[in-house]
Amino acid sequence: MGLVEQRLGSVTLTDGTEIQFAAAGRGPVAIYVPGWVSHLELGWAVPAERQFYEGLANGRALVRYDRPGRGLSGPTIRTDIVEMELEVLDVVAEAVGASHFDLVGASFGAPLAVKWAARHPESVKRLVLYGGWVDGDGVAAPEVRQHVLGLVEQHWGLASDVLTDIFAPEASAGFRAMFSRYQRDSASAEWAHHLLSACYDIDVADDLGRITAPTSVIHRADDRAVPLAEGERMAAGIDGATLTVLPGRTHIPFAGDSHALLNAMRHGLGLPSLDRLSAPTLTQRQTAVAALVAQGLSNRQIADELVISERTAESHVERIRDRLGFRSRAQVAAWYVASHAGG
Repeated sequence: MGLVEQRLGSVTLTDGTEIQFAAAGRGPVAIYVPGWVSHLELGWAVPAERQFYEGLANGRALVRYDRPGRGLSGPTIRTDIVEMELEVLDVVAEAVGASHFDLVGASFGAPLAVKWAARHPESVKRLVLYGGWVDGDGVAAPEVRQHVLGLVEQHWGLASDVLTDIFAPEASAGFRAMFSRYQRDSASAEWAHHLLSACYDIDVADDLGRITAPTSVIHRADDRAVPLAEGERMAAGIDGATLTVLPGRTHIPFAGDSHALLNAMRHGLGLPSLDRLSAPTLTQRQTAVAALVAQGLSNRQIADELVISERTAESHVERIRDRLGFRSRAQVAAWYVASHAGG
């Protein structure tokens, strides 16, 4: 598989908060509004996630970003999550020179994309919404929401495991271990609490009728995190929207049958379906080195473990990064955990 390169950039909000964004592929711009969790660097190291974004970038210049307090973007003291997100979308679109673009929203990104499309109908060519909801009451009962928020605030480690089980019940143990760590690496407990509160508080019922862009709503039939009824409400409220229901219980877009979801999204963007692609592989020795990188060993320690020179260990690490298209050892570690740990 020919690797798609990810190009990083940055822009600042009016209050000085730094926003990191990434562009991949070529063609008309499609901006991807992230869900609950994002990390431009670590996410690019997860094989399933990277393949998913590479698929969306085939025929589009796919632009993603980390919201304030998440991933590579800077911290913020603001708590007006929705308004801040709309400002982020504005400055990112301006940074990539896009005044008219496709908009893709997944999970929490779906109602946020609805907010944007309702306020700026002239800017959106096509709207693709996956796993979204109209309001928090449709996601969980108030007592359940308070329980989850309290768990995130008091026991972020345990909460990240619980949320992973909800978001990806069908995923392998290795994927679940990776995603739990991914959530914790992406945000502090305090910011995770703020963001999850916003997920529950958002209400786009009054925005649906103002959307004019051709809209595709996609939902998995037995999504454990967001009931199908919310996807049906969203599609019913948008004039001319289509609803595609896919099998599965998994909420995370790049888990479960991600290829079927990818092609459903591509259809919504007016792009042809893609055949399944295989991820790049490493040699047996490179895999052994990647395992030691995932354990946090330095090049010197890897050399001692494998009885090779430090320079040889360094060369192995560099070849692994080149082969997988990574910039850092953290990405190598994330790739190994997602690909091998726990089966």
